Amino acid sequence: MTDILISEVGPRDGLQSIDRVMPLEAKKAWIAAEAAAGVREIEVGSFVPPKLLPQMADTAELVAFAKGIEGLAVVTLVPNAKGAELAVAAGVDAMSIPFSMSETHSIKNVRKDHPAMLEEIAKAATIAKDAGVHFAVGLSTAFGCTLEGAVSEEQVVRLAQKAAEAGAQEFSLSDTTGYADPAQVRRLTRKVKAAVGDDMLTTLHLHNTRGLGLANVVAGLEEGITTFDASLGGLGGCPFAPGASGNLVTEDLVLMLNSMGCKTGVDLEKLLQVRSIVEDALPGEPLYGFTPDAGPMLDYNQRIAG
Repeated sequence: MTDILISEVGPRDGLQSIDRVMPLEAKKAWIAAEAAAGVREIEVGSFVPPKLLPQMADTAELVAFAKGIEGLAVVTLVPNAKGAELAVAAGVDAMSIPFSMSETHSIKNVRKDHPAMLEEIAKAATIAKDAGVHFAVGLSTAFGCTLEGAVSEEQVVRLAQKAAEAGAQEFSLSDTTGYADPAQVRRLTRKVKAAVGDDMLTTLHLHNTRGLGLANVVAGLEEGITTFDASLGGLGGCPFAPGASGNLVTEDLVLMLNSMGCKTGVDLEKLLQVRSIVEDALPGEPLYGFTPDAGPMLDYNQRIAG
């Protein structure tokens, strides 16, 4: 039975993409309830300037709260070395920095071109290493960019190699704009693994913008990917990439993986109950997913016995 880690990114990637600010106590309830359902890793926020994303202003408080939950890996996103310093000071277990493979998107998202971002990655990697904090680099817009168009796979490989040289400990491939298809996922995963090492590329961050999210998960599984990012209710996208909607729905992902016999450790029934916390805190905010409406299937053991 394959052991798969589902990393919940809704409290960061989901909430940064909506206009309203979820109350701190509701965020805490969300995080605690997901952890109680068996989610082992949660990206609780990002250390970006509050004037840019007021939705993330309470990230340090959320880190302190989440660190008190036994068995939970507490992760945050950092846009630069300054963010890495704040993450370390807050006490995170791990941090990730977005490195857009589209230079146009990089400038729009973090106001830095590729050479400048590689410098920030090197600085952040040093800060993380000195503090004993795990440091990952998310290869954003790896499958295409709404601003720049196609992104060559050779460019993704070249920039991944440079980020590894700068100190990245781990990579994720991010379908920021929802352009990926299963064949592309297989092909690019193989190429990046060949360039940086199998153990360095562990994660896919997929969007369901065009309905291919779960198909792309299966393609990733076939290539040895063991971690998948997802957002409760499919909240999120990217505020700096037009049309980049639709994170993978955590509930649907758990249903599929559990049904396939993968070991996620997540109790789907308990996870489905978490949704009400988000609905109550953000009334009227669209939430997505088939599983909350259709309900769980027979569990894996029941079905194979039949």
